[in-house]
Amino acid sequence: MLENGKIGVQQFMILVILFTVGTSILLVPSLLVTEAKQDGWIAGILGVCVGLLSVWLYNTLGNLFPNKTLVEYSEEILGKWIGKAISLLFFSFSFTLTALVLRNLGDFMTTQIMPETPIESLHIIFLFIVIMGTRLGLEVLARAAEILFPWFISFFLLLVFFLFPEIKFENIQPILEEGIKPVLRSAVPFIEFPFLELVIFLMIFPYVNRTKEASKAFLVGTTIGGIILIILTGLAILVISANLTSRDMYPTYVLATKINIGNFLQRIEAIVAVLWFISIYFKLTICFYTSVLVLAQTLKLNDYRPLTLPLGMILIVYSLVVSPNIVYNITVTPKAMIPHGLIVGFFLPLLLLGVALFQKKRQSKTG
Repeated sequence: MLENGKIGVQQFMILVILFTVGTSILLVPSLLVTEAKQDGWIAGILGVCVGLLSVWLYNTLGNLFPNKTLVEYSEEILGKWIGKAISLLFFSFSFTLTALVLRNLGDFMTTQIMPETPIESLHIIFLFIVIMGTRLGLEVLARAAEILFPWFISFFLLLVFFLFPEIKFENIQPILEEGIKPVLRSAVPFIEFPFLELVIFLMIFPYVNRTKEASKAFLVGTTIGGIILIILTGLAILVISANLTSRDMYPTYVLATKINIGNFLQRIEAIVAVLWFISIYFKLTICFYTSVLVLAQTLKLNDYRPLTLPLGMILIVYSLVVSPNIVYNITVTPKAMIPHGLIVGFFLPLLLLGVALFQKKRQSKTG
């Protein structure tokens, strides 16, 4: 195995939570509310339920091969050449996802915080830290997540607590005004982003020191991450209304500007920025780490670290090509990624699971 480190069950759960929240913390509320309007929170609940079914699929597949990554058992199940083709498809998905996450970071920084800074320089600086985290290995990354997670939860609870006085319950009415169809349409992109992206953790699953308990941690982490996103979507609707949430690019960031405690505690949107920087760093690093590990295992290399710098340099250019501007990134990219996410995040694991179970059944009969 190219990765010698082992992570604990709790560390694995924390990584899943931070990955699930990731870029979604800023983008999901507007994604859910655009069609579902004030019923965006219902679409969120529906998306989380379907997302948990996909995690159950990943757990079932991971438990069949507890000591192997997706790349390793793809070749075992489907043969050398088809397995390598599957691995390259998986690499394409994880590397494209890394580029999109990096692009989201650059867009947020250049529109909200540092508008006069070239996006390329922000990508280079942030990617330098991501490459550092990747080269240090999974164990170090998991420990860093464990240290920063209490801060993440504390800032999130502060945000929710400070927003309570601003809540207007009339904003959530009437419920299901236009029926269930808009809710279903809003739930589809939410299922792909971020839940089908969790297929990436099939590359990390065998490195958990107690793989039998990893399944539960995977489900719990996904549930907690989903609940955080549902709460933020509900708050966006209740505080700034569904109409404004659908128009704002980063409604969660706008939420923080509404905090006003006694005309003294105001403009603390830095809380949201800190939340986002923590979650996006770990999502970006996990995506990049997975991409490097997939390619190294596919090419049968002895070490994945030599690939980090060349792939990082390619990523800087690719992040600008895959999504040419912020409008494209917000409007076109989510729809374009749905087929890719369905193939890699659902049909591919389902195919591998089906063939693996058929082979085991056949072996038991012949044996």
